[in-house]
Amino acid sequence: MERSNFSMRLLLLILLVSLARSADSSSSHEMFLQCFSSHIQHSKSYSEVILTKNSSAYSSVLQSSIRNFRFLNTSTLKPQFIITPFNEFEIQAAIVCAKKYDMQIRVRSGGHDYEGLSFLSYQEFVLVDLAELSSISVDIENETAWIGAGASIGELYYRIAEKSKVHGFPAGTCPTVGVGGHFSGGGFGTIFRKYGLAADNLIDARIVDANGRILDRESMGEDLFWAIRGGGAASFGVVFSWKVRLVSVPPTVTVFNIGKTLQQGASNLLHKWQNIGDKLHEDLFLHATIAVATSSPNGNKTIQVSFVSLFLGRAEELLPMMQDSFPELGLMRENCSEMSWIQSVLYFGGFSPSDSLDVLLSRTAQFKGFFKGKSDYVKEPISETGLEGLYKRLLEEETSMLILTPYGGRMSEISDSETPFPHRSGNIFEIQYIITWDVEEETEKNLKWMRKLYAYMAPYVSNSPRAAYLNYRDLDLGRNNYGNTSFAKASVWGLKYFKNNFKRLARVKTATDPSNFFRNEQSIPVLQRKRNLK
Repeated sequence: MERSNFSMRLLLLILLVSLARSADSSSSHEMFLQCFSSHIQHSKSYSEVILTKNSSAYSSVLQSSIRNFRFLNTSTLKPQFIITPFNEFEIQAAIVCAKKYDMQIRVRSGGHDYEGLSFLSYQEFVLVDLAELSSISVDIENETAWIGAGASIGELYYRIAEKSKVHGFPAGTCPTVGVGGHFSGGGFGTIFRKYGLAADNLIDARIVDANGRILDRESMGEDLFWAIRGGGAASFGVVFSWKVRLVSVPPTVTVFNIGKTLQQGASNLLHKWQNIGDKLHEDLFLHATIAVATSSPNGNKTIQVSFVSLFLGRAEELLPMMQDSFPELGLMRENCSEMSWIQSVLYFGGFSPSDSLDVLLSRTAQFKGFFKGKSDYVKEPISETGLEGLYKRLLEEETSMLILTPYGGRMSEISDSETPFPHRSGNIFEIQYIITWDVEEETEKNLKWMRKLYAYMAPYVSNSPRAAYLNYRDLDLGRNNYGNTSFAKASVWGLKYFKNNFKRLARVKTATDPSNFFRNEQSIPVLQRKRNLK
């Protein structure tokens, strides 16, 4: 009887504690709303700026830029509030109030985050969605542009092309990617061998820091400005605007795409490409994709390697260059298409060069589905034996693909420590691994397959550390207990992304956000002991 009474009292106590916590939570939510309302200038309807879970637009806004369906039906928490700021003061209010009432902040610009860290969390949080901060001001005379962090890469290219046919910017090829995360993680594309990364061409930024201060490059200081150009801005604040240096492009560029199956000698061509891709002229970008294809006439599955190129010049200049460096590919004039640089943006973005440029303004991604990505850096050509094992594994999963991106050129000239992005000289190419699938039930099977492929590739890629690209975020590399871990534990993944720059990033984090307000599963850690600052 006494044991029964004790059990009842224990259950009652648990219930009371739970109700108290629920009441406290509800009260803090109300206070957050009051705080936010008191801080913002009502230039827009309050209901347009902040959405609660009861708002009719909540679900559509939350799902609007989720590209990976792995994160649509998830057990992780949804944001308590979604804030869609129209100016920096509304970001400032979100940070001040979230910090006051112990709520996390997640920041989303385009939604292409490979692991969903920009819009999901295991702790109660507020989502700041920057989609409305997408204005772009292009100054051709000074060859610069100010870009709202919520703008897409496609919008940026479109606005540059409105003003000039001979200017561009070295960012990525997927037009729906938001510039906020892309720039802050590095950002490479078809002209990075000539001009470096997007992050290498950032000349100013405006950020709201953990104290709610609105800072530019001068007021934030060079350490913080260094950190957000490749170190992931989400660890340090909310960057809401970037100033970039535009680059020159010729009036006419040339593209080609030549695909060969294994039966047509693809493996020999890939072996040659590994030895010359990073040594080609910086005006010539030639990447390779490896995917499963159907061979004819028997209809069996095989591997196809496609060599896809952008050359900053005309075909008559390209042909002798290719004949000299890669005659085995057999490039002919009829393989080449000349076009403007902005048309090449369409081409590499999956559109026809003859399409209207207006397609670049769409924020609807061409691919939405389940996928998993990983990355590697390669310093020595992969052996024939290594490639044969790779082909065998790819044939197990028809929806898998590898994208091999050549380095060299300008990337070998920039110091590893110029920005936090350290993958420069010594890398001959980068690998992006991708697998896609259609139904949620196949998720675990495909994740397991990808991890096995990644393990297989270990002997053929960089080591000590085995490097990875921050913008291809990969939680398999390790997570830091939601931002509350030691520098040593975070180094498991931090050294892969940043190599020797990781400790400097932690110093900047400690100096600018010592309370670790801006945190996620792979955010830069705060150094806890003074001896680590030496």
